[in-house]
Amino acid sequence: MTIRYPAPALRTFASTLLQRAGLAADRADPVAEILLEGDLLGHTTHGLQLLGPYLKALEAGTMTRAGEPEVVADRGAAVTWDGRFLPGPWLILRALAVAFSRTAEHPVTTVVIRRSHHIGCLAAYLKRATDRGFVILLTCSDPSVASVAPHGAVVGRLTPNPLAAGFPTDGLPILIDISASTTTNGLVARMNRAGKGERLPGPWLVDSQGNATDDPAVMDANPPGAILPLGGIELGHKGFAMGLIVEALTAALAGHGRADGESRWGASVFLQVIDPGAFGGREAFARETGWLANACRAAPVKRGASPVRLPGERGLRLRDQQLAEGVALHPETMASLRPWAEELGAALPAAS
Repeated sequence: MTIRYPAPALRTFASTLLQRAGLAADRADPVAEILLEGDLLGHTTHGLQLLGPYLKALEAGTMTRAGEPEVVADRGAAVTWDGRFLPGPWLILRALAVAFSRTAEHPVTTVVIRRSHHIGCLAAYLKRATDRGFVILLTCSDPSVASVAPHGAVVGRLTPNPLAAGFPTDGLPILIDISASTTTNGLVARMNRAGKGERLPGPWLVDSQGNATDDPAVMDANPPGAILPLGGIELGHKGFAMGLIVEALTAALAGHGRADGESRWGASVFLQVIDPGAFGGREAFARETGWLANACRAAPVKRGASPVRLPGERGLRLRDQQLAEGVALHPETMASLRPWAEELGAALPAAS
């Protein structure tokens, strides 16, 4: 039976745990909100599943509790911060606020952040920009992790390097959140924790001998395997190229990353907000994106197949449903949070 929880109760529960772990309310609340948004959109490996690791990082002191990001550079349209491993969702929302406030003077505003802590689900931020009529590009890498193999290699050198984009149309916004790899660290780790011999839907990994495999256990082998770039064994040069672009936009632009030997779990971030009004105009932009979206939906499909669905449509429908009916967490999520609730003296949320 599916257990559902009211979204407000989950948000309060998550914020309470974060506050009792040492975050001030004005930081705990936005972190809780972004983690919940991940689950609302269906990204269960990057929703409240991350709350336990965040609490562990606060307990260990590897997530910074207080203070402000250091401004490394600020040229109006181009901003660089050292995030000092402050809470990632809080930093990204701060960066969005800066970008939104500058669009009148700088219709393309970019904020890059080095040494942010983990930022959660990228899709969770997109609607905040599209609701304002803006285009948003958001991507991140983690210089401390090397789980994705370059095309043709059998060892990891990159992270999955997600790339997200959102843009308005004359209807629903288009919300894109993809990775430059075939799968994510979160999904592989979840399957290995389950310990039931589960297999991935396809040969998305490579073992240490160079064989493509669907067995997540190769990531825990000695020597370990690696995640393949998007495209797999045959077409992985495309995902590898995407991953390199992400590395250049994030760690390289921010001036800190793998070359520095970074070992602390976190993120290098690239965030860009674009106002279409400064180009061909917002109405013209929405007319064009809306026409394209409708043309794609109307494209003929194989008999009996589902109609074309635009990126973000399923997530937005699921979000509306879960706000109305309650949030269906992955079974592992609440079980992982119960010990934290006991340790920090917080009541578990009641099911709806």
